[in-house]
Amino acid sequence: MSAGLVPDSVVQSPYLSFVRHGFFTRIGGVSEGPYASLNCSTRSEDDPAAVTENRCRVAGFFGLPNESLLGVSQVHGDGVITVTEPWKPGEGGKADAMVTARPDVALGVITADCGPVLFASKDGKIVGAAHAGWRGAVGGVLEATVSAMEALGASVEEMVVVVGPCIAQASYEVGTDMRDAALTADAQAASFFVSGQREGHFHFDLAGYCMDRLRRAGVTAVASVGLDTLKDERRFFSHRRRTLAGGGPIGHQISVIAAGSGVELG
Repeated sequence: MSAGLVPDSVVQSPYLSFVRHGFFTRIGGVSEGPYASLNCSTRSEDDPAAVTENRCRVAGFFGLPNESLLGVSQVHGDGVITVTEPWKPGEGGKADAMVTARPDVALGVITADCGPVLFASKDGKIVGAAHAGWRGAVGGVLEATVSAMEALGASVEEMVVVVGPCIAQASYEVGTDMRDAALTADAQAASFFVSGQREGHFHFDLAGYCMDRLRRAGVTAVASVGLDTLKDERRFFSHRRRTLAGGGPIGHQISVIAAGSGVELG
């Protein structure tokens, strides 16, 4: 375990036990106030020194220095960057996913209700990480990540993909505008909406929809960790929870994968 982190700092999936990965929680960092404590967003108004220390702890979990923990400027789109050379912290391009075959870097996506999705070839040599909110999922970011991994030599039939902690259907109330936009882009999304208690409102199953899109793309080994970021305030930041409370600053958790044999919690 990296210095400062505790077992509750990381959620791991047995489906990805063969590769280095972790869905990190908000526990085990040095940030304070609304960012407490393992806030890893470089775009927040948190103390930059605290964010750097938090990211160093995450990178250390993989036995890597902070500069090897890569991220992108997430825009809720379908862009994917294939990492052939690392970049300086905070200088990632605009995209919502990364793939690589380099074992000396770790790919991190930032979330606070959206779905962090980690990909690996079954030999652990090619990995990917995607940020999938409803816009990105409907827009094809998951399929784009699969295609980028295939371009590196991974076979879709040999991929394992896990959807990490995100807002659960029971917590994710949306209006008709969001539902209509999703159905216009993908009519098959209809089965992932159920009627809400309020007229004109629905509840959307983000994790289930992400898994369905992956299966339609040909991935057969798909799973979800099944954790609700809104309900679990102790372990997760949540944009929707913050909105319901009236707004204010918020931290973000990070989910990370790196090529190479898995590391487990000590």
